[in-house]
Amino acid sequence: MRAYDFIPAQPPSSAVVFASPHSARVYPPDLLAASVLEPTALRSSEDAFVDCFLRAASPAGAPVLLGGVPRAYVDYNRDATELDPALIAGVPTHGLNPRISSGLGVIPRVVAGGRAIYRGKIPRAEAERRLREFWHPYHAKLEALMRAQCERFGRAILLDMHSMPRDAVSMNRQHTSLRPDIVLGDRFGAAAHASVTEAVAKIFTAAGLRVARNSPFAGAYITQRHGIPARGQHAIQIEIDRGLYLDERRVSPSRDFPAFQNLMDQVIRELVELGRDETQDTALAAE
Repeated sequence: MRAYDFIPAQPPSSAVVFASPHSARVYPPDLLAASVLEPTALRSSEDAFVDCFLRAASPAGAPVLLGGVPRAYVDYNRDATELDPALIAGVPTHGLNPRISSGLGVIPRVVAGGRAIYRGKIPRAEAERRLREFWHPYHAKLEALMRAQCERFGRAILLDMHSMPRDAVSMNRQHTSLRPDIVLGDRFGAAAHASVTEAVAKIFTAAGLRVARNSPFAGAYITQRHGIPARGQHAIQIEIDRGLYLDERRVSPSRDFPAFQNLMDQVIRELVELGRDETQDTALAAE
C-alpha cells in the first residue's frame, strides 16, 4: 500500500492542484481481517470513483494527488491529533471534539450510518504506524505541491474533491426548494479568496449543476491546513452528490455514470483554466 498516488501535469501549465483523499478502493488485508463489516459496508465512507472524474486534469496541465488507502483506514481530512480513545488504546479522553466523539477521527471507528468497523480497540502503536506510513507522507506531498505551484505560478488553487450521500442534504438552505448537486466549502472565505470560489461556482453552474456554499460542508482539515489566501494559497472542498452517478447501495457506477463522467471531463478542463487566468491573477493582486 502507498501513502498516495501522484499524477503530474503533462505539462505543468496551471496553478490548480486537484486532490481526492477518500477515493482509494483497495482495502489493506489487516483492515479486512479486523473489521466486523462486509466489504460493501466498509466502502460506504468512500468518495467512490471521484478519482475517475479527474482523468482530464493532467493532460490539461494540472497535477492530481490521490489518497493511497481508504478513508476507513486513515482519514487524510482529519488532523493527526484527532485520536479516538473509544478505538485506540492508551489515548487520553480529554480534549475530544464532535468528530472524534462520533467515531470519525483520523483513524475512524465507524463508517457511514455510525456502523462500527471493529469489535474492540486497536493498539496505539498501530494507529501511529498508519499515521507515519500514510497520513504524514500524503500531507507532506500536498504541502510540497502547493509550494511548488506558488513558486511557479505565483499562487496555488487546491480543489479538494469529495462526494456526499444523496440524503446528506435534505434541503439546500441557500435555495428554498432544490437540493444542491455541488457544495463548495471555503471555510466561509478563510481558505480561499471570494473571487476564486465564485469562479469555481460559475463553472459548475454553467454545466447545469446546482451549487451551494459552505452548507452543510464548509471544508475540513485539508482546506484549513492548506488554504492560506494571504500567501496566495487557496483551497476549496468540493462535494458532489453521489446520486448523480452512483448506485449507493452497491457502491458501483449507476447508468448515469458515463454521461456524468463526460460532463466532469469538461468541468475539470475549465477548472484547470482558472489557474491560467491572467485577468483573475490581476484582480487578486489588486486586493
